[in-house]
Amino acid sequence: MKQLAIRSVSAVATLGIVGLALVPLAGAHADRQTRSTATTVQVQGGEFFFKLSTKSVASPRKVTFVFKNVGHVLHDFSINGKKTPLTSPGKKATLIVTFKKKGKFTYICTVPGHAAAGMKGVFTVR
Repeated sequence: MKQLAIRSVSAVATLGIVGLALVPLAGAHADRQTRSTATTVQVQGGEFFFKLSTKSVASPRKVTFVFKNVGHVLHDFSINGKKTPLTSPGKKATLIVTFKKKGKFTYICTVPGHAAAGMKGVFTVR
């Protein structure tokens, strides 16, 4: 009887260790999945243009836009209802946007007249 009890305790302890070992693996997989669906886009803006490091992503996801004003006057970057603060020449601003669906999303500089002068474009979520 004692031998059976010891084996049962040993089996439970082994299962407990195996169970604990699986938890980090599941977490690591979740981290890889998040990283693969997060994207950073470098954005340069000046008189009167935007240049993006990529103009599309493969699926709906969180996108971090890092906007650098390479011009000589204040600019901002606006997309999907969010925008950076007005950014001084030579400075950067970060904008995080979560795209929940596929589509084409217009980006602009909201300073009056700047979009009309060329500070606009389309970002695609496939």
